Amino acid sequence: MSPLPIFHRLPHATFSSFLLSLSQVGSSKTSVAFLNAFKSEDIIARIGLWWQLIRAVVLVPVFKFLVALCLVMSVMFFVEVMYMGIVVLYVKLFKRKPEKIYKWEPMEGDVECGSASYPMVLVQIPMYNEKEVCEQSIAAACKISWPSNRIIIQVLDDSTDPASKELVKRECDRWSKEGVNITFEIRDNRNGYKAGALREGMKHSYVKQCDYVAIFDADFQPDPDFLHRTVPFLIHNPKLALVQGRWEFVNAGQCMMTRLQEMSLSYHFTIEQQVGSSTFAFFGFNGTAGVWRITALNESGGWNDQTTVEDMDLAVRATLRGWKFLYIDDLKVKSELPCSFKALRNQQHRWTCGPANLFRKMAVQIIRSENVSLWKKLYMLYSFFFMRKIVAHILTFCFYCVILPATVLFPEVTVPKWAAFYLPSLITLLIAIGRLRSIHLLAFWVLFENAMSLLRAKALVMGLLETGRVQEWVVTEKLGDTLKTKLIPQVPNVRFRERVHLLELLVGAYLLFCGIYDIVYGKNTLYVYLLFQSVAFFVVGFGFVGKYVPASSYLA
Repeated sequence: MSPLPIFHRLPHATFSSFLLSLSQVGSSKTSVAFLNAFKSEDIIARIGLWWQLIRAVVLVPVFKFLVALCLVMSVMFFVEVMYMGIVVLYVKLFKRKPEKIYKWEPMEGDVECGSASYPMVLVQIPMYNEKEVCEQSIAAACKISWPSNRIIIQVLDDSTDPASKELVKRECDRWSKEGVNITFEIRDNRNGYKAGALREGMKHSYVKQCDYVAIFDADFQPDPDFLHRTVPFLIHNPKLALVQGRWEFVNAGQCMMTRLQEMSLSYHFTIEQQVGSSTFAFFGFNGTAGVWRITALNESGGWNDQTTVEDMDLAVRATLRGWKFLYIDDLKVKSELPCSFKALRNQQHRWTCGPANLFRKMAVQIIRSENVSLWKKLYMLYSFFFMRKIVAHILTFCFYCVILPATVLFPEVTVPKWAAFYLPSLITLLIAIGRLRSIHLLAFWVLFENAMSLLRAKALVMGLLETGRVQEWVVTEKLGDTLKTKLIPQVPNVRFRERVHLLELLVGAYLLFCGIYDIVYGKNTLYVYLLFQSVAFFVVGFGFVGKYVPASSYLA
């Protein structure tokens, strides 16, 4: 560390008195000449002097406070992750399968009643311009093993594209002629988006005879035994409101971006969802691949479009009414990951902004709820919302992409090795447990997640402040099997403005500057991380991620 100028070492009051005494010596030609020289020839020295003063009095103390705050959040997040790891380890070691915790008996037709012993199930498939995947999703739903007179397939089509709407209608008619009880429902607006479509679907008269409702997004393909594995839990456990399955991705190996997404989502299901289900019987409904008890859904107020995460909203409201949820980790439902970077950005914005906005709106109701225990309230507010939906995003961007790199510019501020290396390494390794086959991609996953943290941090602020694109809902584009051969790498022939993300490029330039500064003036090897992370931001900023879908593909 270079020593400060002599004036900087003086107390602030002494330095001010020195300048004042100079200005008061107006009769002395020598003093006037000295002042003129001080004002003109030494202007750079004066600026440097004031910079050192501001740096020592303001910037360094503030920066130390921010580092301390990040260290506290790092420890909090580490404790949270370790807690979840211990719970999952306990579940695995003692084989705490759902069948051991909740009563479950296989469905068998009664000799006298026949299929009448089966409960009536409604299967909802909300769609919006989904011509690429509508056929496979409708086919999968129609092939579900359940008595044909005890199931209703309800296709809720909000499509604005006439070709998509006609294709969906034709597919519904085809299955109807084969004896499947399937209905094609449309509406003349998109009010409430997905929540609005599901809410309108529940208003039809034939729904009144149904006991349960299974929901599948347009790209999901449940196995035929899906209802046989889920509905018995709801039948024999009257306090259960929801049984949630796990997502499995048919296109996980399509490109590097989809493989990295698979790692993140595998952690979400293997760790987060399983912990919530095993401890407090609460977790966020994933919006698809789940079965709801209709009584619980209606009692909780039905579908609400106050946020863009209507699924999590319903889960919170149902929990506040005393209902419980069950997650089945080995109940896998095929689905599709977004393979274009634009689709991923839209999805991640909604998945980050929505929960933050829901936390803002529901926190007081959670605190005041009389149907939830104090420990469950603490889990919902602290673990589920505050740590995973807020602190995780703040910590990733602010600490690892802004504050930690800035320590090379402020050598007076140090970050302990345990916070800069050991804790994040342990957390990352635990996350890798969710998808061990991709552990060799761990370094790429860390760099990509950090690069995506800027987008999530912006979305988080919008959700908490309820401003900007807080209510923006962009349906994640799906490709299905028919377009996979038409995908090409994300290349520069895409329009420059659509591909470039300025803020990511600015952060990349900042990290590059910090890395070069550390090489020239630093005394540690932080530049290795900084340079690699800057490259990741540049790659994301220039849009060289994922696949590109030519517009002509949608017209084919």
